[in-house]
Amino acid sequence: MRLKYLAFSLLTAAIASACSPSADLERSPASAQLARTSNVTLVHITEDQVGGITNDTQYGQKAIESALPGFTTEGIQTAVEDNTEWALAAFNTDGFQVLQVFKGNDGKVRTVHGVTHHLQGPNGERIGMTFAEIGSARANCRVGRNLWRGMAICQSQGHPNVELVYAIPGYQGPFDRLPVAQELFDAELQRILWTPKS
Repeated sequence: MRLKYLAFSLLTAAIASACSPSADLERSPASAQLARTSNVTLVHITEDQVGGITNDTQYGQKAIESALPGFTTEGIQTAVEDNTEWALAAFNTDGFQVLQVFKGNDGKVRTVHGVTHHLQGPNGERIGMTFAEIGSARANCRVGRNLWRGMAICQSQGHPNVELVYAIPGYQGPFDRLPVAQELFDAELQRILWTPKS
């Protein structure tokens, strides 16, 4: 009897929500953005640092975990623009990959890739936001090459050592130049790249 009552209640609720105005498929731009991004920030990327990682941070598990309290690291192989290479991935307490940290020739951190929507760039950029939402300038962008072919790589406004990597959904080329404006405006942020200032 309880099972029949539960099934009837669920069916009634589904029908009622389908007829209500709140069940409309149209969402405001702000709610659509939140569905693609996040309002949880695990790490802030600024011009000077990524979390606690700075231009003085040594490359190694202990140093990186010390700079990111509560995070753990693990070696991974991942794609950069021209090849694949080993890096240390930084995971939060839930085991969610947040950053990829790459080694420089001097034994320090060479670059950090932010790879989750649970972080924020220096101008409030979040993975999943579009080129238009962020307000990137086409003049500050270049075409990705090799493993990042068909992507746009743009400078974060006012932060020359932070780059934004955009994927252009369904883009079929040409791959030697940026796409037309409408396709570029709809491109979605995939990674935030931070390089220590020299």
